[in-house]
Amino acid sequence: MSTSNSNFRPAVVLFAGLTLIVGVIYPFAMTGVGKVLFNEKAEGSLIVQDGKTVGSSLIGQSFSSPKYFWGRPSATGPMSNNAGGSSGSNLGPTNPALIDAVKGRMEALKAADPGNTAKIPVDLVTASASGLDPEISLAAANYQLARVARERKLPESQVKAIIDQLTQQPMLGLLGEASVNVLALNLALDKASK
Repeated sequence: MSTSNSNFRPAVVLFAGLTLIVGVIYPFAMTGVGKVLFNEKAEGSLIVQDGKTVGSSLIGQSFSSPKYFWGRPSATGPMSNNAGGSSGSNLGPTNPALIDAVKGRMEALKAADPGNTAKIPVDLVTASASGLDPEISLAAANYQLARVARERKLPESQVKAIIDQLTQQPMLGLLGEASVNVLALNLALDKASK
């Protein structure tokens, strides 16, 4: 009886101490370090235009107008690009639901630009594991270039120059592939169209 009582107090003190350290001090310290060293990222990499937050450079957005570049499809629920529900579809490559979804996305791309006979890049018809990709490949941007230029009544060379200006190269020149942030691209095009 006295052994269990003698163990109870140290267990409660240890529990309270670890809760304070791991549940309060550590999170506040990491938040403080993040805000000092990486303030923009710690605040969500928000993009503000004319005093209004228009999105984040880290989270994809859905664009449906043909005058905009379209991002990678999202499998998040209950709506696409739901940052609170990051997830992939978990559908395998032979799953009929995935095959039907890819076919539907291909038909939508062809309907938006019937004269485009180029091969459709895979990132325009398949969702990523997170469902929140803010970037598309250069192939996906170039596939949409003619449609966007035509809809905005801009020369293709001007739209291509904006794509080139916003292209992000692979990390260390090796990891990943060159890509373009869709929100930044569409905002730059809005500014160029004014």
